Amino acid sequence: MTVKAGIVCGKCDQLNPVESRECNACGSTLELSASGSRTASDLQSDENVGLRDVVQDGKEDDAMEQAKHLVCGECYTPVPSGHKFCGKCGSSLDNNIIKDPNYFGELQSPGKAKLILIKGEGVDGMSYHLNSTEHLAGRTQGEIVFPDDQWLSPAHANFVYVEDKIIVQDQNSLNGIFVAIKQPTAVQPGATFMAGEQLFRVELVAPVEQNAEDDGTYFFSSPFSAGSFRIVQVLEGGGDGMIVNPQGEAITIGREDCDMNFPSDPFISGTHVKVEASGGGIVVTDLGSKNGTFLKINKEKELVHGDYLFLGRQLLRVEITQ
Repeated sequence: MTVKAGIVCGKCDQLNPVESRECNACGSTLELSASGSRTASDLQSDENVGLRDVVQDGKEDDAMEQAKHLVCGECYTPVPSGHKFCGKCGSSLDNNIIKDPNYFGELQSPGKAKLILIKGEGVDGMSYHLNSTEHLAGRTQGEIVFPDDQWLSPAHANFVYVEDKIIVQDQNSLNGIFVAIKQPTAVQPGATFMAGEQLFRVELVAPVEQNAEDDGTYFFSSPFSAGSFRIVQVLEGGGDGMIVNPQGEAITIGREDCDMNFPSDPFISGTHVKVEASGGGIVVTDLGSKNGTFLKINKEKELVHGDYLFLGRQLLRVEITQ
């Protein structure tokens, strides 16, 4: 076996002949700084060569700072500083997009928010600093992109600042935005919420009057609940699954010993959530579940520190500095 010897360029990884003093591909110097033969002007020249690929709007920024804002141009995965290939799809970083540093800065600015990926596509714990005025998220559009999540719309949500408050706005997405509830929450008919892997819809129930036939005979049927609402399980594709009317004033949902049980759902607690008629309305209450109950927002909602939200299958946590 023949081994080819040479000098590998630290800038572009090109293998050069051992006698080379400059890279044949990018022109960078191949001399070692310890040789003592390099001058200050040589070092300045080398620095300029290293920065030439990260010039933006006619302005040269620090190379290491620029690297922190790179994402893969093929799969939109954030790329750590110093990497030459995307860790997810393997693409060369020559085609990376340099992101605006105002979107994802190294440090979180006071009063600004960041999103931390808890579970979903990409690296768990990845953070998105919301240091600009608007931050669009979706499957193919915006600054926060999850291209493999088929439950995300191309442009799904926008995170904007309004009077120093962070607001998430639904961009007419197909599946909406779900935010975890922290206390009993009044909902309107048609409201949609998640518990574990299950999706539910709240519906009103009109009173039913049974009348006898002309001959005085009543139609035989199951007893009808006198409750004012019902819970409908929403299946993939939008069809209805289990439908339950309360026997009293409330419906409990969980893994076992509830009105609606889902024993095979690994993310639902034993007794997870309660929906009840209260004060002339309908209230949803999380019963101390491990993974929370998430309510679909109506158009937009203010977010506060510690909020959890689902965009498609991406679970994110909101953190806001004081």
